[in-house]
Amino acid sequence: MRSIKDGLRFHAHAIKKGITSTVFTSNQLIHLYSKHGLLAEAHKLFDEMPERNVFTWNAIIWAYIKTQNLKQARELFDSAPSKDLVTYNSMLSGYINTDGYETNALKLFIEMQSLNDETRIDEFSLTRMLNLSAKLSMESYGKQLHSYMVKTANNLSGFAVSSLVDMYSKCGCFREVCQVFDGCAGVLDLVSKNAMVAACCREGELEMGVNLFWRDLELNDVVSWNTLISGYVQNGCEEDALKLFVHMKENEVRWNEHTIAGLLSACAGLRSLKLGKEVHGWVLKYELGFNPFISSGLVDVYCKCGNLKYAELVYATIGTGNAFSITSMIVGHSSQGNMGEARRLFDSLTEKSSIIWTALFTGYVKSQQCEAVFELLSEFRVKEAMVPDALILISVLGACAIQAALNPGKQIHAYVLRIEIELDEKLLSAMVDMYSKSGNIKYAEKIFQRVTNRDAVIYNIMTAGYAHHGHENQAIQKFEEMLERGVRPDAVTFVALLSACRHCGLVGLRLLLCPLGSNVVVRTACCSVGIVFPVYSTFKAIEKKDQNEQQRWLVYWAAYGSFSLAEAFADKVLYWFPLYYHMKFAFLVWLQLPSTDGAGHLYMRHLRPFLLRHQAKLDQIMGLLYGEMAKFISLHQAEIQLARTFAMKVLAGVRDIIHSDAKQVTRAIEGPTTRRMHDSTTTQPTHDSVIENPTTGTQTQDSESNHEE
Repeated sequence: MRSIKDGLRFHAHAIKKGITSTVFTSNQLIHLYSKHGLLAEAHKLFDEMPERNVFTWNAIIWAYIKTQNLKQARELFDSAPSKDLVTYNSMLSGYINTDGYETNALKLFIEMQSLNDETRIDEFSLTRMLNLSAKLSMESYGKQLHSYMVKTANNLSGFAVSSLVDMYSKCGCFREVCQVFDGCAGVLDLVSKNAMVAACCREGELEMGVNLFWRDLELNDVVSWNTLISGYVQNGCEEDALKLFVHMKENEVRWNEHTIAGLLSACAGLRSLKLGKEVHGWVLKYELGFNPFISSGLVDVYCKCGNLKYAELVYATIGTGNAFSITSMIVGHSSQGNMGEARRLFDSLTEKSSIIWTALFTGYVKSQQCEAVFELLSEFRVKEAMVPDALILISVLGACAIQAALNPGKQIHAYVLRIEIELDEKLLSAMVDMYSKSGNIKYAEKIFQRVTNRDAVIYNIMTAGYAHHGHENQAIQKFEEMLERGVRPDAVTFVALLSACRHCGLVGLRLLLCPLGSNVVVRTACCSVGIVFPVYSTFKAIEKKDQNEQQRWLVYWAAYGSFSLAEAFADKVLYWFPLYYHMKFAFLVWLQLPSTDGAGHLYMRHLRPFLLRHQAKLDQIMGLLYGEMAKFISLHQAEIQLARTFAMKVLAGVRDIIHSDAKQVTRAIEGPTTRRMHDSTTTQPTHDSVIENPTTGTQTQDSESNHEE
């Protein structure tokens, strides 16, 4: 019986003729029914069987495990008159694969150790428990299992090695990963190789993983290629992932749905709408749109590329049960400030994971809806039993920083210490930012000193904090410390440093002579310094009607325009003068400093005397230019109008061609059914609720998918 149709026909014939099926045939039917989701029919057949054996019990128990109905599966397990090793391993796998049943799995494994020799744990039991150790990141459990496997000689097969490599990798023990892999050179097979490549990618040792992948290329299968494609994406090398897919096609390796999911992740990382549409074309061509991983990947691509229209159309075709797609839609709406729709999608879920909560928290912070963040935190603590993870707390601290709310920020800090959440660099950086923006620079300093691996982000936060509080010397010292540690400054660093320098006379030649190594950073700093503060200061000068300030910023913008004009016409030439951008940066800083009054000095000492001395000649030249321009326009009005009409027609034709091509692509992606569904879709209103104060209450708490062979 190879198909469900054959099974149903055979079963109906047996009932009609009054034939009692053998135990073997009934076991096959139970397995066939459960495989196709006909659980009620499988259980009815099980109840009607006059005679059952251990295989019968294994089949019906596994049927309930597949549907994650572990309560009923456990009742059948306890009712089974006889159990073999398959029975125990099936129940053990069910517990390990289902969240929330980890303790049950551990108890069952301990029970298995006291059984007789016929049902004693084997290699499969041990590898499944290694998966549990990896899932919980319990290195100590994993090492105990490894010792037991060595003692019982269950560590030699390819599956055992791959499970050990996977466990140590997910527990962050890469040295042990290498030891396990190097110790199995005699039994190295495809499964072990794939696990090692995945571990290298997870650890960031991409070069090591790539070298291992290309060694013995004929050994690789589609899982090997998919593993490296995903590894490239995880390490930010999306273009290399796409190139590897081209090599995959050249080597005539047949791709599968996991390959397409990896390509969609690469397109999302590159924010490439064009490549995303091309992959979507493949999905439509090969009818892969109903795969939940691929459909959620399409939604993610369109959301990250800012095309929410296509994202909503794809989402409408796959229904509302895909949590990954809903998360992407929440992030997409949040990025465009549409928090009402993001909240509606959030409320549509009956069960919400930590990732979905984090997506909504982040959206509210980006939209600067701080009160909504605090209300959501109260809702989280009421509805969820788990402790909020670090990303949720970072979002709440970000809201406190935006509002300069010191007391709620302190309470979040105390809550983190009370429940002993691990303080990583991101969480510590958020605390430093909150305290510095809330007026307590001393607390910010203390937390900053606790960070050992300091990057440009936390240095920028601390430098900006010192600048905000008027501590110019400390800001300069942090910049010098940053350079001494080899941390590369960026545009934000220079803006924060300039903000500190503006309060005193520190031009800081150290900024110009520091070992930046490249003009790119200085060039970016020039752009930031040349736009951010001058725009705001010019606006203030106009509003206050301050003539001196207006003259000063008029000179500044004239100088900035002169630099821009020179760069527009001589960019290739300026490339060969490496100190040009350093000098430009110094000059722009000098013009802006209040203490030196560089713009006023330049205007009064040089520019004003020059203009007064040559004003008559300059007026004559400008009058001549304007007169000739007006004469040219009046004499050639007909030609100008003709040229304008011709240009408008050309542009209209180009626009029609572009719109025609765009409509063809849109029709290919949308389809007539999804367009009608989209047109009929309406936005549901959201409802606000009164929630308790987030600062009171009691305590509240990178997974890798296994590759199938």
